[in-house]
Amino acid sequence: MKRRVYIETYGCQMNVADSEVVLGILSQNGYVLTSEAEKADLILVNTCSVRDHAEQRVLSRLGELRRVKKQNPGTLVGILGCMAERLRSRLLHDHSIVDFVVGPDEYRKLPQLIEQASEGERGIAVRLSRVETYDDIVPLRTDGISAWIAVMRGCDKFCSFCIVPFTRGRERSRGLESIIREVEMLSAQGFKEVTLLGQNVNSYRDGDHDFADLLAAVASVDSSMRIRFMTSHPQDLSPKLIETIAARKNICKYVHLPVQSGSNRILQLMNRTYTREDCLRIVNMIRSIIPGVGLSTDVIAGFPTETEFDHQMTLELLQEVRFDGAFMFKYSPREGTPAYRMGDDVPDEKKVQRLNEIIAVQKQISLEINRTLIGTTEEILVEGASKRSAAYLTGRTDANKVVVFPRGDEKIGQYIQVTVRAATSATLLGERLAEPSSQHQLRVHDSQNAI
Repeated sequence: MKRRVYIETYGCQMNVADSEVVLGILSQNGYVLTSEAEKADLILVNTCSVRDHAEQRVLSRLGELRRVKKQNPGTLVGILGCMAERLRSRLLHDHSIVDFVVGPDEYRKLPQLIEQASEGERGIAVRLSRVETYDDIVPLRTDGISAWIAVMRGCDKFCSFCIVPFTRGRERSRGLESIIREVEMLSAQGFKEVTLLGQNVNSYRDGDHDFADLLAAVASVDSSMRIRFMTSHPQDLSPKLIETIAARKNICKYVHLPVQSGSNRILQLMNRTYTREDCLRIVNMIRSIIPGVGLSTDVIAGFPTETEFDHQMTLELLQEVRFDGAFMFKYSPREGTPAYRMGDDVPDEKKVQRLNEIIAVQKQISLEINRTLIGTTEEILVEGASKRSAAYLTGRTDANKVVVFPRGDEKIGQYIQVTVRAATSATLLGERLAEPSSQHQLRVHDSQNAI
């Protein structure tokens, strides 16, 4: 009888890709995936350390899993990923249910650690690597539509607020040919979309090949497969890359460009290596080369020493650039980073106030941009049922806009034409072009209550 593994993944898409690598390793060692922790022989929690909230969620979850292990004493519990590397001693000392911890560069040791844990020996493997890319591991994927491929690991930027270089190590890129082989395999399996991942994909390098070369090669594998990527560091976003996106129909016209702040003083303290003026220049370049491109960003509110003037500069940058969307957070101090030593001197209530102001500005911008699409026809990839109603399906446009439309005879993974009839700040509401007489009545809500 095969052993069953249950895995929970927290954090970014890179962690999702890592979980698939882990499942690929375990599947070669006699494990099958189960969706219920109570039925598992092995429970794995793949963790994130980017923000304190993510760590607290994991620690809370370990408390819940204590009940599962009490009911099934033979079940093994392992902690994977960034928290395993950052808090390895604490996890083993303070949480008796944890049998082993494994950092992001040590997943090949999982079978050995599991075997030792089954014999009562608690284990740890968290050494960072300068060479590990898992390029020979075939990830085990359960989603037949979209796939995440980590094309590089680690980061060399050392932004002062970021724990990633300390938990995931320095940059190293997978070989271009191994990535192409994986994309070819995904195409043969019927996947419709691939997202290339890296902490900073722009700095990808395999010999003479840069990220633009990789993107073009991946796009050439299957012209019917959409290609996306994230995340880009503004410093490394080259004209060559933007021209490559514009030239290939199946490379999605969407760029995630994390600016973090609109204040040059704060950007310097963050060690972001660009200025506000650089961001505006880059955005203008992108929009001039790729008309209709979707742009999103990351913003941090309340970084150490941030003044009201700095905050207003961020609001002004958002209003000037007019991103389609943004991931917005209040600053979370991470022990071990340079910013941690600056002191967390912006009061939490001030962080929350500034974050809410940022959200309000961006929400209005997103709404105004989305309303300009009413009456247009967009090609979308059907991804699945709406979270709020089984009577509706959802998909995304080339520019990464979420579209909700009445369910018909559409199939998951199908490309269809949808006419936009209404919009919120987060969602486009439409109807399939081939069915203009649809009897479904579209209802428009506030974005927080969209279908």
